[in-house]
Amino acid sequence: MLTDNLGRKHDYLRISVTDNCNFRCSYCMPKLCHQLLNKDQLMTAKEIEALATIFVKQGVSKIRLTGGEPLIRKDFDDILQRLSALNVELLITTNGSLIHKHIVELKNAGVTSVNVSLDSLNPASFEQITQRNVFGKIWSNIIMLLENGFRVKLNAVAMRNIGHELFEFIELTRLYPLHVRFIEFMPFSGNGWDKSKVITAGELLHRIQEQYDIVKLKDEPHATASKYNAIGHIGTFAFITTMSKQFCDECNRLRLTAEGKMKNCLFGKDEIDLLSAMRNGHNVEELILRSVQSKHAAMGGQFEKGYQHTLANQLVNRSMVSIGG
Repeated sequence: MLTDNLGRKHDYLRISVTDNCNFRCSYCMPKLCHQLLNKDQLMTAKEIEALATIFVKQGVSKIRLTGGEPLIRKDFDDILQRLSALNVELLITTNGSLIHKHIVELKNAGVTSVNVSLDSLNPASFEQITQRNVFGKIWSNIIMLLENGFRVKLNAVAMRNIGHELFEFIELTRLYPLHVRFIEFMPFSGNGWDKSKVITAGELLHRIQEQYDIVKLKDEPHATASKYNAIGHIGTFAFITTMSKQFCDECNRLRLTAEGKMKNCLFGKDEIDLLSAMRNGHNVEELILRSVQSKHAAMGGQFEKGYQHTLANQLVNRSMVSIGG
């Protein structure tokens, strides 16, 4: 088992298969600072399988495929098939726009839960955020996932300019068995983050309690989301409190970027190039262990004092899209 110097065991690997996306959300994919990787810089399907196999041998039992938008890779189904043979829990985070083209392959690979990034339920606002007029397709694909038995989580980044849709999202959980998750706005390179734009979970929860009778649900081990249910609703809602209430003590996650660099923390500046090491015949297992053991206690060692004391221009990191969702 991959255990760091604080005794945290890591069994969850998030693999970005591309740094490209067919949406252009500014908080994730800044226009001015993101240059796409060349094809030869990306991990191939075979290399993703090889690196994932090494992680699984070291105790990883859960793998999530991310991007960018993972479904835009032409060989995504091949990647999915290869990883499905590793006998791990296999998950995916997507913007939902291409689900209809891959739903059979997702089912065949044993994927049972899909996270869909959806920041607005208003088609006009959705287009403003994503710069794409495809809300109708996204929604039909969400319904398709539900009709095919998938557990669907909707990830919405909570920012001041979309907070007015809070109750619309909660109402979705009355009508559908959806699991809505409000994510506090996080700082990454070039995304215009400022603490004044953060809407905390506490603020959102207070507003929800004024309109609904709610109950706190039990959270899973290592959960990043704090779950609730509005009484009488068939779905749930939750908050990912990265800014206001860090959950680093229970962290079990590792990340692999699309060019095969390992990050032991979403906010960490330190990376180890596993792909180049593997291509050159070096010992990848030792590098993975070194990365895990060098993990900081919280927030990549960059803003452990909280978002109120953070200046975005003092952080060293990538854009969100180049890390992986």
